[in-house]
Amino acid sequence: MNIKDYMENVGRAARSAARLLATASTAAKNGALRAMAGQIRARKDQLLAANALDLTAAQADGLAAALLDRLSLTPAGIESMAQGLEQVAALPDPVGEITDLKRRPSGIQVGRMRVPLGVVGIIYEARPNVTADAAALCLKSGNAAILRGGKEALRSNLAIAACVQAGLAAAGLPETSVQVLTTTDRAAVGELIAMPQYVDVIVPRGGKGLIERIAKDARVPVIKHLDGVCHVYIDADANLDMAIRIADNAKTQRYAPCNTMETLLVHAAIAARVLPPLSKILFDKGVELRGCEQSRALIPQMKAASEEDWRTEYLAAILSIRIVDSLDAAIDHIARYGSQHTEAIVTEDYSAAMRFLREVDSSSVIVNASTRFADGFEYGLGAEIGISTDKFHARGPVGLEGLTSQKWIVLGNGEIRT
Repeated sequence: MNIKDYMENVGRAARSAARLLATASTAAKNGALRAMAGQIRARKDQLLAANALDLTAAQADGLAAALLDRLSLTPAGIESMAQGLEQVAALPDPVGEITDLKRRPSGIQVGRMRVPLGVVGIIYEARPNVTADAAALCLKSGNAAILRGGKEALRSNLAIAACVQAGLAAAGLPETSVQVLTTTDRAAVGELIAMPQYVDVIVPRGGKGLIERIAKDARVPVIKHLDGVCHVYIDADANLDMAIRIADNAKTQRYAPCNTMETLLVHAAIAARVLPPLSKILFDKGVELRGCEQSRALIPQMKAASEEDWRTEYLAAILSIRIVDSLDAAIDHIARYGSQHTEAIVTEDYSAAMRFLREVDSSSVIVNASTRFADGFEYGLGAEIGISTDKFHARGPVGLEGLTSQKWIVLGNGEIRT
């Protein structure tokens, strides 16, 4: 296979499909999504068979247990995929929405209309469910999608893609609206991220190494986040029971997601009442604690934290803990070591909460709730395409609206400029 020619054909087909999708009716898009869900249910046995082949090959290649878990499809997981497509179909269609329409002194009306980005390239690792999620979000937002999954999941991804394309055909939409690359050659990724004539934005979903490579080499805009060094700050005026419950959940509900707490900051005035009961809960769950000198004075079993610990995304049962003297010190720590992903404050002090919301420069800032809520589904976006810590266009969880842009529109009645 000539990769350059192959990707040129894929890109050209996606661009043509994007022009048609931009004008597709909401009914057609929703019909396609529901048809895809029906196909996924009808082809459950084929999906499981394809996934079994992927799992067998991955095990033979020595894929890590955590990645095998992500790769695995179950009957319940397949039903969840189908339901996800139906949930996106039930969401409002953002395309064509007109906002901020105002009449100017000249008589014209000026506003903004929401429009698709065009062609979205998505690069992800061993998660077959992303194929369905990405197809759904791109289709509903009027975008064509080029999907490049991990080589470990190729058979599963192609089987899901067949369901997606059958659904598109049933609704009278071009099957090339969603294309899954059939090659595992890494050169295809290099071509995909360097085709601004065909691709409008790239969304990498995977490990830090993948995202760094894409961000470095891409010639088209990238929606991304590199790290999730997320903080919970327990203020002097926090409700103790609430603070312990939130900190426990933010760390232990799941260890691997990017919105899991990696550093706990505790005000010195409340540390002696918070850390002993909280550390017992965490130790009982097998969490390794690494703390500052003041923290270790309260909890001797805690290991000493290094300078590197404060900037580390563990994605594991490890937590860094620092005692701070003030809200200012907590905000300073987050500014120095954070990754602008998600931060939370636990406090009963309204002024402290408002300062934290205003001054902490992250894509999600939370008062009196777990960082684990920083997620497209929990925010009411339906499925999410990823999380962005950049400061332009999309920031935070990226759903349908994040896959669209806005253009200025002017409505007149014969006005001319003098």
